[in-house]
Order: sequence, then structure tokens, then C-alpha cells
Amino acid sequence: MREASKDRLKAFLTLLPSMILMAIFVYGFIGNTIWTSMTDWGGSGSLALNPEKHFVGLDNYVELFTGFLGGGFRQDLVNAVYYSIMLLAGAIGLGMFIAILLDQKPKGEDVLRTIFLYPMSLSFIVSGTIWRWLLAPQGGVNVLPTYLGMEPLNFEWLSSTAAILEFNWQNLFSILLYVASFLLIMTGLFVFRKDGSRAVKRWLGPGIVLGAGTWLFGGLLPEALFMEEMHGFNMATLGIIMATIWQYSGYTMALYLAGFNGISQDLRDAAMLDGASDAGYYRHVAIPMLKPITISAVIILSHISLKMFDLIFAMTGPDNAETGHPALNMYLTTFRANDFAVGAAIAIVLFLVAATFIVPYLIGQYRQRRRG
Repeated sequence: MREASKDRLKAFLTLLPSMILMAIFVYGFIGNTIWTSMTDWGGSGSLALNPEKHFVGLDNYVELFTGFLGGGFRQDLVNAVYYSIMLLAGAIGLGMFIAILLDQKPKGEDVLRTIFLYPMSLSFIVSGTIWRWLLAPQGGVNVLPTYLGMEPLNFEWLSSTAAILEFNWQNLFSILLYVASFLLIMTGLFVFRKDGSRAVKRWLGPGIVLGAGTWLFGGLLPEALFMEEMHGFNMATLGIIMATIWQYSGYTMALYLAGFNGISQDLRDAAMLDGASDAGYYRHVAIPMLKPITISAVIILSHISLKMFDLIFAMTGPDNAETGHPALNMYLTTFRANDFAVGAAIAIVLFLVAATFIVPYLIGQYRQRRRG
């Protein structure tokens, strides 16, 4: 017992300096940012030696999500959602596909692996500059058809004002509830084959009730109660999404390729002896075994999608509203407009969005270790 107590004390003393530094420079600064976001620090006197700050509570957050001046931030937030979804789908899907091809051990595998991984070695500023040239309206991709005797394209990759998938911001809460209901029902249908009663009780029942309740409540509200505010997927963001997928599909390729190489060859041979095709082996054996890698890729790429400041700045500049992002908005609000309180509020919103990805993952890992 004494030896165990001594070991715990030694471990605590060893970790104490790091804990103190973390408490000050991570959680202390987060707390200070939260406090700043609840003040009115901004305006002409914000750069004074001792600027006046008055506590205003959640007024800055209310302005961001409901105020007239926060409309740009709300569109940037919608852009960030599309950036995240497209980056996850594109980078993980393309990276997995390339990894499967390289797992077949083609000739020149080492060279191909290096070529596919090379874009990740570039900084966002470099790749953003390259893609800005490639997507220039009067050159780059748009002039490729001319080499085949065709007319050049005229698509404005980084400056288009067209938008699709538009929705009314005032209906956002109902939309989120419908999405949650859909996910619950789909999960229930997937689980139903294994455990029907559990699927109905935990997934299908709550999903149907949530969807029906949302529909009923939405039908009771008068249509003219709120002012219509449309947001959607801006076509100008396509170029940035393409550049990001190009840069990070090699990273996911490396993750999956390492996972495929870690699977025992005996397991693959056994699957082939049982009659599995190559596609069946990857679908039913290899890819399900790499679930931890997929989760890690989702977490990492989600964080990257929330920090796309430098790529957007390099490709479209700071003043292109169609390709905006909350991180870019935070920079402009804080250091151009000197509105430090609103900039801090945007930072906290990004912090909370990032937490929605990492906290469930950490909780799951903690529970898994306890069960193990």
C-alpha cells in the first residue's frame, strides 16, 4: 500500500507542472474568452490602455444568431457545415478508394503512395495560391476544353453568387429536429434485424415521436410569425472544397493503407477460401475492422474544417462573402473592426462546435478503457 501511495504521489508531482500550465494557458484563456464575449468591449475606444468593459450577458450571442448584423455570420456558419460534410465525404471516400487500390500491390506502389501523400506536405497558403490560379475565371480549369476544340467554361469557381439547397434560417430548429428524427429511425431500422424490441424502444419509437411532434408543432405556428432569412450552399465554395479534398485525401489514404497492412494475411486468405470476392473482403471484413481509424479521421478532419482560415484567405481573400467561414469572420471582426467581444463570441461558438465532435469521442474511449 505504501509503495502504491508513493507511486501515486510521484505521478502527481510529475504531472503537476503540466496541470498548472494547462490550467493557466488553456482553460484560463478559455474562461477569459468566455468573459470577454459577455462584455461590450469594442468600438473606437477598444484599443485604449484601459478600455471600458461592461457586462452585457448573452447579448453578443443573441445578435449573432438572431440580429440583423449577424446575418453574415449565420451564412458563414452554414458554409462551415457544408465544408465539413463535403470534406468528410470526399476525403474519407477518396482516401479509402485510393488505399484499396494501393493495397492490391500495383507496380510503382511506393511512387504512387508518395504522389498521393505529397499534397498534405504543402501549407494551406501554398495550396490555396495554386488552386486560385487553377480556378481563375479566364484560365486554369475553364480553358481545358479548348485543347479539345470545345468552348471554354465560364463557371465562376470562387465568385459565383448562385446558391442551392436554400432554407429559411427561422426553420433551422425544426430542420435539426427532423434530421435527428431521421437518424434515429434509420439507426432503428439498422438495429431492428438484430434486436427488434431494443430498436423500437430506443430508436424507432423516439424517432417517430420526435418527427411527429416537430411536424405538429410547426404546423401550429403562423407562417408570417418570423421574417424569412434564406441561407444555402453557395456554389463559390465548390473550389475551396475541391482544394481541401485534394490536400487531405492523401492523409486518409495513409491512415487506411496502414490499417489494411495491419490486418493479418491469414484472415484475408480465410475470407477468400470461404468464397469472398475482393469487394466482399473489403466490405465485410477489412473496412469494419478499421472503424477506429474512420472515427479518428472524422474527428481530425472535422477540426480541420473548422480552421480553414488560411486556405480561404489565400484563395478568395477576406472580403468574399460567398465563401466566408466563421474563423475568417472572427479574424475580421476582432482585428479589422476591433469588436473584440463579438470576435470572442464567435470563437466560443467555434469552440462549442468542435467540442460536439471531440467530447463524445473522448467519452466513448473512456468507457471502452473501463470495460477493457
